[in-house]
Amino acid sequence: MNWNRRQVLWAGSGIGAAALLAACGGGNDAASSGSGGKPRKGGTLRIGALGRSSAITRDPHGNQGNESDYLIIALVYDTLTAPGLKDNTAGRLASAWKPSKDLKTWRFTIAKGATFHDGTPVTADDVVWSLRRLRNTPAGAARLPGIKADNITAEGKDTVVLVSDYANAELPMLTRLSTFILKKNTPDKGIAKAPGTGPFKLDWYRGGNARLLRNDHWHGGKVHLDAIEVTMFESPQAMANAMMSGQIDVASNAGPVAARTADSRKDIQVIRRPNDMAMPLVMRASSGPFADPKVREAMKLVVDREAMVKQVLSGYGTVANDILGTGDPGYAKSIPQRHRDLAKAKQLLKEADFDFSKTYELVTTEDIAGLSESATLFSTQAREAGIKIKVVKQESGTFYQKTWLKGDFYTNYWGTNDSVVFFASKTMTTGAGQNEADWSDKDFDAAYHKVIATADPKARAAALRDLQQIEYDKSGYLLWGMADGIDLAAPKVHGLPKLPGYGRVQLENVWLAQ
Repeated sequence: MNWNRRQVLWAGSGIGAAALLAACGGGNDAASSGSGGKPRKGGTLRIGALGRSSAITRDPHGNQGNESDYLIIALVYDTLTAPGLKDNTAGRLASAWKPSKDLKTWRFTIAKGATFHDGTPVTADDVVWSLRRLRNTPAGAARLPGIKADNITAEGKDTVVLVSDYANAELPMLTRLSTFILKKNTPDKGIAKAPGTGPFKLDWYRGGNARLLRNDHWHGGKVHLDAIEVTMFESPQAMANAMMSGQIDVASNAGPVAARTADSRKDIQVIRRPNDMAMPLVMRASSGPFADPKVREAMKLVVDREAMVKQVLSGYGTVANDILGTGDPGYAKSIPQRHRDLAKAKQLLKEADFDFSKTYELVTTEDIAGLSESATLFSTQAREAGIKIKVVKQESGTFYQKTWLKGDFYTNYWGTNDSVVFFASKTMTTGAGQNEADWSDKDFDAAYHKVIATADPKARAAALRDLQQIEYDKSGYLLWGMADGIDLAAPKVHGLPKLPGYGRVQLENVWLAQ
């Protein structure tokens, strides 16, 4: 399974609007559930998260296939920046950042008082070593796009310099993804027990389960809980059952079915995070039956988006408009919502000489609730336009080896939805490492580079709208809806983050009522 795609889903560490001025904060800038009174210190939070024994990993820079592992890593180690409430990007281990005039050189200042769990101070050399290690992983070019390892250097003890190959106003947002900081020269064999800088420190880890203890010296501020116990569950149903029976205090990312059940119970909170998960259908644009833009447009007109949200997501979501990054402050709401139009779809297919006699396979998995159901419902809707679709379900490992990035037509999901540019850089520009539709468009590439090279807010907004219009018109993504992220929590749990993706694993502000 590919770390970059799967981890992004769960981590949600996407890029948002550029923050060109120095930005401060300790990562406590996240929206959270109701306070319920004055925060109380103490107690152990029992939280369930999804994962599989076969996908366990302990390396912060490695292949993160489990949400449970990522949750643990994100609490033990700090990234340079993190999602914020007021701005898309808030400081985490970095307290400030500033670009050069040409937007190629960025200087990040390490937060004052930042130390590792063993008491040693964090230095620029530690950050440089960690980022270079990250860059040299197999997916390093995608993790830090435009940044070569040699162009990551230290300037004194508390400043790290990143030099991009091209102007990039979005670089601070990129550092939210996977820039976990370790001590310089940590050996690979010692990674699993290496001290971090985060709000919690590892007590023990056993087979996907862990106990974390409060870091009283965290540079980011006060941490309320004494400890967090993470339990790995291999299915949403098993996790929801544990929640209903009181075995855990929080079921993370429980899904709409569990939420519908919990809604009738007064002893369980349902925490909804809008714009949490995109669930697009992907059409290969370079070859095969969907290479003609008219065919791709027709498929986008075939889908009944309202019915998909109602039936697949049980209403826990919103209709989307074939543009990824719906939570971006610069999302182009002015682009007209695409609605179902079977007559126009049939006309476009006729003009494209679409072969109605064939049966086309739509490949899906059951990785998350609703994914295979979305494929089945779409196939039913497509029959009304004379299109025959056979839904093929694949086991997760097979899907990522044989279908993802290669198939003609398949379902997918993403949790990094607060930035249009993030998806452009990762999945749509020519040659992007995760160009799932194998789509290449010169106008789109030009628009992308114009956006990231533009510092003026008004000019950038206009360029960003142009980028989205091209995506809407031509891309291989049929994004019918956005699923809400859903956590279930006991009444005593307060301060759970409401931000999606990586934002929701920031648990330092959580506290337990007596």
